[in-house]
Amino acid sequence: MNVPLFRDPINDGATDPTIIYNRAAREWWMVYTSRRALAEGPGVAWVHGSDLGVAVSSDGGKNWSYRGTLPGLDFEWGRNTFWAPEIFWHDGIYHMYVSYIQGVQTEWVGSRTILHYSSADLLEWKLQGPLKLGSDRVIDACVHEKPGGGFRMWYKDEANGSVTYAADSEDLYRWESIGPVLTHRAHEGPNVFAFKGSYWMIIDEWRGQGVYRSDDLDRWERNGLILDVSGDREDDGGFGYHADVVVSGDEAYIFYFTHPGRASADAEGKTGYEQRRSSIQAARLDVKNGVLVCDRNEQNELNLRAE
Repeated sequence: MNVPLFRDPINDGATDPTIIYNRAAREWWMVYTSRRALAEGPGVAWVHGSDLGVAVSSDGGKNWSYRGTLPGLDFEWGRNTFWAPEIFWHDGIYHMYVSYIQGVQTEWVGSRTILHYSSADLLEWKLQGPLKLGSDRVIDACVHEKPGGGFRMWYKDEANGSVTYAADSEDLYRWESIGPVLTHRAHEGPNVFAFKGSYWMIIDEWRGQGVYRSDDLDRWERNGLILDVSGDREDDGGFGYHADVVVSGDEAYIFYFTHPGRASADAEGKTGYEQRRSSIQAARLDVKNGVLVCDRNEQNELNLRAE
């Protein structure tokens, strides 16, 4: 496996990856927040003004090539902010739910909205509109089919303690909030997947990924913490942040980002480019004695199967 798996060659700020199979092109796409790590400016301006970067792989995820940014998402004038895409394929249509902030903020202020786009090919996107989820500060959507039919979305509600809330839909277009799901501590980036007979949710607790297990997507029990200890691989120091999981056959792989420049002994108090830049990494997941585990130092090859 290439280590790091990917770095954005333009802005060097690849974060919040989502991995989706492009059925027409027969290649895997990594769509991510392209933070502007090279930008010198006030406050957290470099985290804003971000496009959605795209890297592609035609060999099952072993090698990734930068292709540019997703076109056609702008619907109002100005330089605006796109964060943390979730792309969900269903019945011939790709549905993208992406966090949106108007303008380029220099502080952690302003409303956050989750926008819904649809596409037949991952390139031409139609805006279906903002979701109404009971708060004006919602980000980090994740979608999974419910076992009894319909769909559930999990997301971070910053106006209500920065914890995970959920909403349900019958058609992926109209969503109704069902309230809080995990409220134990502030966190972000919920991601839900099915693996080895259970549903799993990982959340970014900024100290590693908190893990929860469920039999029905309704009741969740704590299952541990992964990516909380630095890895030995190049650019894999520090915590693993905001992750996506791809289950491929009998294997599951977690894609996450690191801030390797923040893990060094002399990084304390520094806020320059070396602390802003980020790298995408991947590691294999497994379940042992009912616990989700991840050895980020394990030597293995990514082998994502065509869908």
